[in-house]
Order: sequence, then C-alpha cells, then structure tokens
Amino acid sequence: MSTFMAKPQQVQQRWLLIDATDQVVGRLAVQIANILRGKHRPEYTPHVDTGEFVIVINAAKVRFTGKKMQTKTYSWYTHYPGGYKTVAARDVMKKHPERILEAAVRRMVPRNKLGRHQMTKLKIYAGPSHPHQAQQPVEFKLAP
Repeated sequence: MSTFMAKPQQVQQRWLLIDATDQVVGRLAVQIANILRGKHRPEYTPHVDTGEFVIVINAAKVRFTGKKMQTKTYSWYTHYPGGYKTVAARDVMKKHPERILEAAVRRMVPRNKLGRHQMTKLKIYAGPSHPHQAQQPVEFKLAP
C-alpha cells in the first residue's frame, strides 16, 4: 500500500462564491486559505495545487473584533530612505476594502512559488457583483 499523491492534471478545480457580509476577517481568511490550498479535499497533496478558485463578494462588509479597526496597522517599506509607511485599518477599509482580506489570506498560504500561484486564484470584490458569471461559481456555505 502506498500514499496517494495527486497529479496536477487529475485535479478538478471548481469556482466557489463566498459572501463576506458580517464575517470576521481572520476566521474568513482561514477558510479561504484552506480552500485555495485544497486542504478541504481528501486528495490534498502539499506540493500540488489541489485548491479551487475563490470569488469573495461584499469584502467591504467584513468586520474586525475588538478595537482592531482603530488600532491595527498595515506597514510596508518603499526601499527609499525614510520610506517606512503605515496606515490604519480603518483608512484601508475606506479606500481599498478588498486589500484587508487579501493581506490576511496571503499570510496564510505558503511563501513560495506554489503559494503565489494559489493567490492568483483568489478574486475579491468590495461589492455584490463580480465578472465571473461565465465560470458558473457555486455558492459556498461557510462553517459557523
């Protein structure tokens, strides 16, 4: 008896639709990352992309617990002298609400070539509409 290893050409990838209305950012990001990686499937193989495409709508309606909306900051470095920048979560939520969820999921996938490929299968939209109707996405019910 040997361990089953999925082959990339054998994996059937579906498109799943997730509504982020009133979901907590971290808990939603965990479930999205698991779907992108394929850990919800019995044929999960760590070195093969067994995940599915994920469309997230209503990303502007996600919520933080506690006082994170006022206290959480996102930071980056511009590679110029004195180029360390920070911005509060409430400011990111006003301008680009989809970036909050994208940053949370990005930190939960592997930091290698496979993880970067899996992140390309994540499509996040601030509102209720998306341009992926042709892919016939299936509504995915989140675990409570």
